[in-house]
Amino acid sequence: MLELFKAIGLGLVVLLPLANPLTTVALFLGLAGNMNSAQRNQQALMASVYVFIIMMVAYYAGQLVMNTFGISIPGLRIAGGLIVAFIGFRMLFPQQKSHESPEAKTKSEELEEEPGTNIAFVPLAMPSTAGPGTIAMIISSASTIRHSSPFPDWVVLFAPPLVFAVVSVILWGSLRSSGAIMRLVGKGGIEAISRLMGFLLVCMGVQFIINGVLEIITTFHGAA
Repeated sequence: MLELFKAIGLGLVVLLPLANPLTTVALFLGLAGNMNSAQRNQQALMASVYVFIIMMVAYYAGQLVMNTFGISIPGLRIAGGLIVAFIGFRMLFPQQKSHESPEAKTKSEELEEEPGTNIAFVPLAMPSTAGPGTIAMIISSASTIRHSSPFPDWVVLFAPPLVFAVVSVILWGSLRSSGAIMRLVGKGGIEAISRLMGFLLVCMGVQFIINGVLEIITTFHGAA
């Protein structure tokens, strides 16, 4: 059981900086201003369910997609590292706020015309929470875990869905408590945390690229 908790903790450390629920909270508050309490709660729940589904599909179907298009593990690691590092740089040096993204602007226009517009899938679940970086990280981690994992097989079987469920619950709780979080942390606090997470993502992305390049070199020398 201790191994399971270790695996879940490791998964959360990897995914939470990418998912970054606090950024989604700020986006949620910007888009859901005209919704009543029941509508906000419904959107929060739906967004969390969508995030769980996206992560599950990425983990279990990602390898199939890679095989279909002939994408290698090193190639995925390098591409995923570039995406994660790029997202990290954008969080470190933001050119626009989360509520100013194209997806958020489109939803804002829809909400002005129709207040009951669904914002749970776009932009709350994707790309705000389960975006390209999160999906790339999940697919790459899935391939790594299946080929070489320090954890027992039963932990590898149960840990990923539990990690995704915990991330979804954290997102749901954050969105449900969005008003209190904003009052407690403030916009400045959210920006500071986002920049810290951005730095972590840059480091993770660079390490992903290094691992991919080293794997290519090892494969090349083995073939030679």
